[in-house]
Amino acid sequence: QVQLVESGGGLVQAGDSLRLSCAASGRTFSRYAMAWFRQTPGKEREFVAGINWKGSSTKYADSVKGRFTISRDNAKNTVYLHMNSLKPEDTAVYYCAADVLGSIVLITTTAYEYWGQGTQVTVSS
Repeated sequence: QVQLVESGGGLVQAGDSLRLSCAASGRTFSRYAMAWFRQTPGKEREFVAGINWKGSSTKYADSVKGRFTISRDNAKNTVYLHMNSLKPEDTAVYYCAADVLGSIVLITTTAYEYWGQGTQVTVSS
C-alpha cells in the first residue's frame, strides 16, 4: 500500500510560479512511475505530467509544455511539479498518482493505482 500526500498548492497571480510536492510512504516508491493530474468542477481529471521510476522519461500535456517541470527525488520519496508562468486556466485541484508499472509513463487515470487527496491551485488574473 502506498499513501500519497500533496502539498504546495495555494492562491497565486497569473505569471507566478508554484511548486507542488507529493510525499509517498513505503519503500517501493522508487519503482513507481509518478504523475500529476488535475481536475476542475464538472470536468474529467486530466493528465498534466508524468515521470518514470528512473526519472529518465517524462511526459507533459501540451497545455503545460515549456511551463511545468516534473521531477523526483527517490531518496526523499517525493515527486515535484514546478509550475511557471501560471495562467488562470491552470486553476484546478492537482492530484498526485502512482503506477506500479514504473518503466513507462501513461496518461490515463486508469493506469494509476494510488492517488493522493489533492491540493488546490488557484491562479487569479
